[in-house]
Amino acid sequence: MSDLLAPQTEEALLGVVRRAAAAGEPLAIEGLGGKRAMLRPVQAARTLSTRALTGITLYRPEELVLSARAGTPLPEIEAALDARRQMITAEPPDFSALFGHDQPSTLGGMVAANLSGPRRIGPAGALRDQVLGVRAVTGHAELIRSGGRVHKNVTGLDLCKLLAGSHGTLGVLTEITLKLLPRPEASLTVAVRVPDLRHGVAALSAGLGSPYGVSGAALLPEGYPPLGLDGAVALLRLEDFAEFLAHRSAGLRAALAGHGETGLLEGEASLALWRTVRDAAALGALPGEAIWRLSLRPSAAPAAARALREAFGARLLLDWGGGLVWVAGPASDAAHRAVMTAARASRGTFTLFRAPDALRAAVPVLPEEPPPLAAIGARVKAAMDPSGILNPGRMRG
Repeated sequence: MSDLLAPQTEEALLGVVRRAAAAGEPLAIEGLGGKRAMLRPVQAARTLSTRALTGITLYRPEELVLSARAGTPLPEIEAALDARRQMITAEPPDFSALFGHDQPSTLGGMVAANLSGPRRIGPAGALRDQVLGVRAVTGHAELIRSGGRVHKNVTGLDLCKLLAGSHGTLGVLTEITLKLLPRPEASLTVAVRVPDLRHGVAALSAGLGSPYGVSGAALLPEGYPPLGLDGAVALLRLEDFAEFLAHRSAGLRAALAGHGETGLLEGEASLALWRTVRDAAALGALPGEAIWRLSLRPSAAPAAARALREAFGARLLLDWGGGLVWVAGPASDAAHRAVMTAARASRGTFTLFRAPDALRAAVPVLPEEPPPLAAIGARVKAAMDPSGILNPGRMRG
């Protein structure tokens, strides 16, 4: 492992980046290091960690706004929100089990990767849509501020969305401000046994198009034994005040009656099920296997799933109404080529989410960008990190 630098102040972090930029020395950027097995390995002699930049710096429950330093563990933030029955709407996942460690995610790491859970299909959108403001250090050692600490910002160029999902290649996040929402009082899940993935996606689409306010839509191809449903099972989540859920679930079950036998999970059983979907634990990935994530039109998911099963017996989990397909299989070049082919045929995209270093270093972990988009990305990179010292090679070789 490279030498670890964990400055305790934003000013000290700025100094680390300034010295690295002057020396042309690359830095691996991370929080607690929980996502090192994601995307490409970074080749750098030193690692710059935000793990010492912790703490909630602002929490205004009445305004639904929270600010915290980038290294703050998510469980610490969620505990503070739980006390006021509020939440980060994007439902950030916990991928510690997926990556085989017990380190919690940090707020900065989650925003840098723009990771969201099943609730992303709702009006609030992905995690990047809930970032009101950021503080960050660019690759030429400049401290930048974008957005603010209120819901209505008119502060010019929105760098928040640019940095969210950049995986530390454009800047080192030091503080993030999020907008929040009240936590739903109750949750339940309508489960529908379907004959195959095509019918499952149709059931999810029907549920999402209904007037009952579905906040999660996933498909388990191998069934859900705790509910006694084998085969493919479509799952639709409802969240609201408890007194309203009985009426809404009855209406949703009636609307989906033509799609297959239905069952109902309530309370903790529903919450636990959606944690397994959120964290991709329902995928059942084995140690040493590769994990891919495909993003495509829900209607294209069944054909892509069929191709991947034929290619290498892929195990699957469909989230976000089928628009997001998690895939587990052998960490081989042949399996990776099959995933790229399936994504291309579906006019979608892929991410090599977890794999051994040898495979991640040898293959594209993201699709090749179209030339016009690549040119824009190159100009942004030149403006934010002209020496290329921040997480070099993380996203592309």
